[in-house]
Amino acid sequence: MRRAMISRVADAVYWMSRYIERAENVARFVDVNQYLTLDLPVDDELQWNPMLEVTGDRDAFHARYSASDQESVIRFLAFDGENPNSILSSLRFARDNARSVREVISSELWRQINRMYHMVRHAADSGKVYEDPHQFLDEVKEGCHQVTGVTEATMSHDEAWHFVRLGRMLERADKTSRILDVKYFLLLPSVDYIGTPYDKIQWAAVLKSASALEMYRKTHRRIDPKQIGHFLIFDNQFPRSIRYCLEAASMSLHAISGSPLASFENKAERRLGRLCADIDFSDIDEVSDIGMHQYLDGIQVKLNQIGEAIFETYFSLAPAVVAGASGRGNS
Repeated sequence: MRRAMISRVADAVYWMSRYIERAENVARFVDVNQYLTLDLPVDDELQWNPMLEVTGDRDAFHARYSASDQESVIRFLAFDGENPNSILSSLRFARDNARSVREVISSELWRQINRMYHMVRHAADSGKVYEDPHQFLDEVKEGCHQVTGVTEATMSHDEAWHFVRLGRMLERADKTSRILDVKYFLLLPSVDYIGTPYDKIQWAAVLKSASALEMYRKTHRRIDPKQIGHFLIFDNQFPRSIRYCLEAASMSLHAISGSPLASFENKAERRLGRLCADIDFSDIDEVSDIGMHQYLDGIQVKLNQIGEAIFETYFSLAPAVVAGASGRGNS
């Protein structure tokens, strides 16, 4: 197989996977925030603006919408075709990429992605989602979980599969860092709420956004910001912690190149290995000394640099599959 063809396939399955993970994370964030509106005494804009921060789309939203009310934000994050990070756009990009490599992925995986895309498009046309957002968002999350399950069960765990896992894990690490980051600066209406029941409700929401509340409770008896930070950044067993995601991504990257884990053969392996080492030799006390926002912002910058290095190393010979499929929105 020619190098250009290898690059095309790798690019497509990598971004297919990232977009599926992105759609799931947006659905999770919005769903948790929907429940928070029932518990927290804040106005619509203060409650829904943080969702725009998580996805990095605040400026794009305010350029086209006049107010950050519940319906407008849900419409923008779920169905807006001009928002490249909306659930509908993410699934459209994932579907286009999947369709371009039907010869590589399983027919079951293609059908599941195609089914999800049409489900979301139908929901957008019906307009009934705003009556019960939870049911729709739950369907999106379950559909994305099914994509992951079908991928694991029906694709050979070869090079293409490793690119799928690489994309999923880098996207997941990024979104975990963003939900932790936004809590520190945007979710509290006032510093007076710190340590109050409202603060605990919001920290529980952070865990729910990462599907982490139950697993956190198994090891920690109470909601504690420092322990939550440690769990979501440094835990080596929880599959949505930043550390776990980066280690899994590193294993796939080395499996693709064939190089030993303790070495590097290209810029992508070097950058990802350095970030893994930084996390291995850090702890939550060091994060507190640096500042949570500053630490997480640094991780996000490094993740973007890793993404650029992966593109340069593996995808740069590939023609673009779809508009936005190789740059590809905010990541």
